[in-house]
Amino acid sequence: SMAAAEPAARKRRPKGHFAAGRAKRPRGGGRQLEAGMRGILITCNMNERKCVGEAYSLLGEYGDLLYGPEQFSEQEERLSGSEREEDEDDVEAALKKEVGQIRASTEQKLRRFQSVESGANNVVFIRTQGIEPENLVHHILKDMHATKKKKTRVILRMLPISGTCKAFMEEMKKYTETFFEPWFKAPNKGTFQIVYKARNNSHMSREEVIKELAGIVGSLNPENKVDLNNPQYTIVVEIIKSVCCLSVVKDYVLFRKYNLQEVVKSNKEDTQQNPSSLKGEHNSKAETQQEKEHSKEVKEEST
Repeated sequence: SMAAAEPAARKRRPKGHFAAGRAKRPRGGGRQLEAGMRGILITCNMNERKCVGEAYSLLGEYGDLLYGPEQFSEQEERLSGSEREEDEDDVEAALKKEVGQIRASTEQKLRRFQSVESGANNVVFIRTQGIEPENLVHHILKDMHATKKKKTRVILRMLPISGTCKAFMEEMKKYTETFFEPWFKAPNKGTFQIVYKARNNSHMSREEVIKELAGIVGSLNPENKVDLNNPQYTIVVEIIKSVCCLSVVKDYVLFRKYNLQEVVKSNKEDTQQNPSSLKGEHNSKAETQQEKEHSKEVKEEST
């Protein structure tokens, strides 16, 4: 039977392989990035655990500022508010209830921001609920850009993801027709660029995706025009495995491609211009280096 064959097959697997597989298994019960989630995609260099810690602390700080402290369920408030006397016989029931309460409160505390397995190395995904990822991340970057206060060590880029769908052309076309409306459907319009990155996915074509999505933006309002130097809107397309993550962000050039390390560095132009109007240099050396390494990876992957 299959069941009997299983352990034998597992035994034959080399030791190192098994250990590596175990280490990579997602913490947190295997919650992972999937279509339908919103959140924040964060890149780092190695140290994903520290990145998650930094993300919780940064998002918690600004989340409380923008949306107020997190609200917990009324049931919880009520339970802590009225400590009713319990009969002796009810001790067990009370204990059960308390365990349930603790579990509920833990789940509630993770409600606004919850790290899930992203499906790619050096990428952390924080699922959000009840907040607008684009507003929150723009606010964080605007603040860091103004104060030049470095707030993180391992987080590189922080990209809001306000929509996700399956990473297949037909799905993406259908999804973006509605998703793009708030920015690009007449009478709304703007100049735009599309930035595209795929990880652990070889079935999508970058050129085809960009062409199709630009076509949809054009069909929503012919006055939407491409601008690669300093667009009002940058359409971020991040594909991981079979999930396509999307957002439309402002000040992508000014905020150094939403890079938290770069945005706090002093730049001459920063003093002259405000968010939404800066023409920054388009590439920092670090980015160019990353692009080089990326194209090398792509070559290696395709061989």
